[in-house]
Amino acid sequence: MRRPIDSAHVDGGRRYSRVAIAFHWTIALLVIVNLGIGLLHEQLEGIQLIPVHKSIGITVLFLSIARLAWRLTHPAPALPADVPGWQRAVSGITHMALYALMILMPLTGWWFASAAVKKYPLDWFGLFPIPYLPVTRGGDLTHSAHEVLGWTMLALVALHVAAALKHHFIDRDTVLLRIMPAGSGR
Repeated sequence: MRRPIDSAHVDGGRRYSRVAIAFHWTIALLVIVNLGIGLLHEQLEGIQLIPVHKSIGITVLFLSIARLAWRLTHPAPALPADVPGWQRAVSGITHMALYALMILMPLTGWWFASAAVKKYPLDWFGLFPIPYLPVTRGGDLTHSAHEVLGWTMLALVALHVAAALKHHFIDRDTVLLRIMPAGSGR
């Protein structure tokens, strides 16, 4: 018999802070949108998505740096005691990899845009220019790295979502509820 989710335990200091929750869902939405643009921009060739892709990427970069600074000064709440050690290890590795990708992907994109022919403007949603990095080489390499990192990010996002849903619907624990905005739990 499945045990009910005890959402009362989520509030006893085991939830992420409002700031961490806002960072998580904002960056998650931006990453998913940008992965979609990055993977589908050739199929949607009539729509000028590259400038939007770059703007979102720069936003993800700076929000991720701020999020990492927040996380280093505000540790994550402990996982429930009944989460097995191997799942804790996989969770830690996956989170570290996601943080690295949230910074490395936009950096490789920025490098690629800086080293490539300036076909599209580099600005933030048309509001102000973003300076090109002082590089002249490495465009092909950074483009390839950006693609590989994109596919890696997609796989890790899928793993992350699958794990969260497993915890919620199969394990029936509070892991997912800890990062949900207030009032969205059971």
